[in-house]
Amino acid sequence: MKICVATGTRAEYGLLKPLIEKINTDAAFTLQLLVTGAHLSPEFGLTYKQIEADGFTIDSKVEMLMSSDTPEGITKSMGLGMIGYADALKQLHPDLLIILGDRYEMLALASAALIFRVPIAHIHGGEVTEGAYDDAIRHSITKMSALHFTSTEVYRKRVIKLGEQPDRVFNVGAIGLDNFKSLRLISKDELEHNLQIRFKKYNYLVGFHPETLSDNSVADEFNELLKAIDTQEESFFIFTKANADTNGRIINQMIQEYVNSHSNYSTLFTSLGSLRYLSLMKYVTAVVGNSSSGILEAPSAPTATINIGDRQKGRIQADNIINCEINEKEIKKAFNKVKSDEFQRVVLNTINPYGDGNASAQIVKVLKQTDFSTLRTKSFYDINQCEIFNDTY
Repeated sequence: MKICVATGTRAEYGLLKPLIEKINTDAAFTLQLLVTGAHLSPEFGLTYKQIEADGFTIDSKVEMLMSSDTPEGITKSMGLGMIGYADALKQLHPDLLIILGDRYEMLALASAALIFRVPIAHIHGGEVTEGAYDDAIRHSITKMSALHFTSTEVYRKRVIKLGEQPDRVFNVGAIGLDNFKSLRLISKDELEHNLQIRFKKYNYLVGFHPETLSDNSVADEFNELLKAIDTQEESFFIFTKANADTNGRIINQMIQEYVNSHSNYSTLFTSLGSLRYLSLMKYVTAVVGNSSSGILEAPSAPTATINIGDRQKGRIQADNIINCEINEKEIKKAFNKVKSDEFQRVVLNTINPYGDGNASAQIVKVLKQTDFSTLRTKSFYDINQCEIFNDTY
């Protein structure tokens, strides 16, 4: 059976890589890779090259990203994507398409697959992120999908509440945690040499993305974080670029300007890759910003997270997370708390609610037991006729 895995960003590929490897080595499947979005953009590091360096064959490249992150630019990118996806799906003719998450690139692909009657397996459905339009995209992809792999039991129940058949919804945990088992993380000394950095007493991995449903100025919001960073002594900050979201380029320009003038205690990477990113996560004092990695992966490091603003609001959280508003005063309070011995003890005893790092194996097991021909049709599961709030589901 031909299984097509789609990826549009460096972070997404990092999460999917363990699953891609398992599908690629299983005799029951033929792997197809569809690569799109920021992977093909020089501005975002041409990260498709990393996929090829990992030994995978890219079966289809779909150019879609315009050099604009305005609402008009993003919408036009989606339109270009659908045109390219039409050609790709006609060429690849997959038996199943695997989509992760909630990005606009994947919404356009799911829409095309729906018309082509290609069944979709959706990973990370049922979650809530109130600060971004990703929330609506995620649920929309759920309704276009035939198989569902959620990261917690709460999210499994939510997908069922959306009308999906319970026997097609599986709680497998967060797929990103698989990397903690499959990768040999780099030591602190190796990281310093590899990244050409020098750690200080306190070190922070910073990833900040636009709150796409906010009416506030992205520049003003990010400047609040930079002002708080300015006050941190004996600290080193490792920035990663924002995603190709609405107004993401504003943040990236501000990071570049900040690092250029504060190179003694900050640096910027367009793409770290999973190995270096997770290795840094293990050694830093905290993950700072509003990336989902601070919610999903950081508890398994274990590392503290300073989660800023509403982008991740609604997600289940572990005890390692400090939530704060987007203003300098609150962010400075969070920095002070995260450095305390008391909170670091809490971090060390954190239990990750997103599983144990075995998602990929569970997904492959389900796929091997599934008759793909039955996935072309689906019926609505009416919760008014069933009790889904007990332990059965």
